[in-house]
Amino acid sequence: MHVVVTGALVENGAVLLVHRSPTRRAFPDLWDLPGGHVEAGESELQALAREMREELGVQIVAESASRLGDLHSGSGEDAVRVGVWQVGDWVGSPTNRAPDEHDDIAWVGFSELGGLPLVHGGLVALVRALPGRERARR
Repeated sequence: MHVVVTGALVENGAVLLVHRSPTRRAFPDLWDLPGGHVEAGESELQALAREMREELGVQIVAESASRLGDLHSGSGEDAVRVGVWQVGDWVGSPTNRAPDEHDDIAWVGFSELGGLPLVHGGLVALVRALPGRERARR
């Protein structure tokens, strides 16, 4: 089973999403939370911090991160478990630091999520259940 971690950065009633490049092998041309594979020896939180730094150029405040739940896809050798986290605070302004993986990033209002082509259908329910989702960070 592949283990992946994603993070919901929330600010001013919107969540930051990344648009997966149309040339990606897995889930091309879809919107998703930023994140990636958990490397051997890493905890999910360590992987989340690394992925946010690599993909967005932000340093998450680890104490502000809380685990929301799991999403599952595939089966057998293709099975993937996605750990979904909320990140309450971070340092830096998110920018697309992985243009080979994502061709766009955007702050998306919660009411707009249902109209976007998303990697995981369960993502909308998880993000809408975020505690304090209407508050600005900090």
